[in-house]
Order: sequence, then structure tokens, then C-alpha cells
Amino acid sequence: MTTPGTELTVTLSGGSADDAQKVVRALEPAFGAPDELPTDTNATVHTATFAAGGAGPSQGSAGHLSAPVTVTVQGTPEAVEKASDTLARAFSAQDQGVSSGDQERERQLLLTP
Repeated sequence: MTTPGTELTVTLSGGSADDAQKVVRALEPAFGAPDELPTDTNATVHTATFAAGGAGPSQGSAGHLSAPVTVTVQGTPEAVEKASDTLARAFSAQDQGVSSGDQERERQLLLTP
């Protein structure tokens, strides 16, 4: 469950902090800036939260990943669809499944280099 006022929470595992930053930056055109960029090079899981609002549609590629990254996006159904579509345009993405609650949705994607 996301915190009140939060539109999208992104959890990333696999890859490096640099890979996590590329994924988060790919979402910025659609959602605006996150609370903070993943920077801990020792972390095995990175998280970013995007508040309601944001800019227009995503443009172009965010760069190549060094390793596969598992991404879980959680938020409103509209935000999760928007994030999934944005990531699928920016990276090679494989849908790993979706679960829905009353007002939130969660989708897992595998992004590959």
C-alpha cells in the first residue's frame, strides 16, 4: 500500500545503483522527479516514490542496463499502467504479473539489457 498522496512507488532489485537510476529517470518525464534517486551502491533493493503530478509522456530511451532488473510498480491502476507502458518503451520489458486491490494495483516487470 502506498502512502497517502503518493501516486507511484517503484521497487527495483537486480542490477546496480546506476541501473536503478536509469529506470527511475525513464519514469521522470511521465511522473516528475521522485523523492530521491537510488544512490546506495551496496543496496540490493532500491525504492523511489513519485508524488501525484508529473510531466508529459516519456520520450526516448533511458540507456542500456548492465544486468536484468526486476521492477515492481505500485499505485493507482492508471499510474501503474502509465509506468508499465513507459518502461516497456524505454527498455526490453517482460510482464511478470499483476495484482489488484480495491484502489491500488501492483505490477512486476523484468527489464533486460
